[in-house]
Amino acid sequence: MVGRAIGSKLVALGHEVRMGSRTPDNEKAADWVSSTGAGAAASQGTFADTADFGELVINCTSGGASLQALSAAGAEHLAGKVLVDVANTLDFSQGPPPSLLVTTKESLGEQIQEAFPEARVVKTLNTVNCDVMVDPSRVPGEHDIFVSGNDDAAKATVRELLESFGWGTDRIVDLGDISTARGPELYIVLWLRLFGLFGDSQFNIEVVR
Repeated sequence: MVGRAIGSKLVALGHEVRMGSRTPDNEKAADWVSSTGAGAAASQGTFADTADFGELVINCTSGGASLQALSAAGAEHLAGKVLVDVANTLDFSQGPPPSLLVTTKESLGEQIQEAFPEARVVKTLNTVNCDVMVDPSRVPGEHDIFVSGNDDAAKATVRELLESFGWGTDRIVDLGDISTARGPELYIVLWLRLFGLFGDSQFNIEVVR
């Protein structure tokens, strides 16, 4: 869902997008390519094909499998690139509601940065549903999105991407280095409770000072 939403938005904005999967002929990826009607602007391939292809790489995999998927993508294909991590580490092994595979001591964003030190990891967008990620106007009024990362230039690139999705410049909150991704990743626990309460995912938070 997240990969389709972000990929479709990027294609609509005029970017060339490759959807990565474990296999080059993944049916869901093929369906996405067909659904865009974008011709050569939308394509599919393996994780490695995709990471090699992209100037910017977005991790839309399940958080519990992200390190494995990125390993399949290949450190050599991620080196020097902005790697946007939007994943949450939801653990449904004990049934709903899920627990998390991270704690207050380390985030998935940090784990990815440590595993791929030459990548320029930026954590963002994991605090909203995928349709709100690419169209914040779905939630009325002012509300915020967060970025975390060690590389200021990488965060500037991601800010431009977020602005192209419709996020206002003053609504993008830079929390600091990649260790600050712990907060947004833990927030998903509250997000799920709010989702259960409201019965839909069209909401977000605003930081008021």
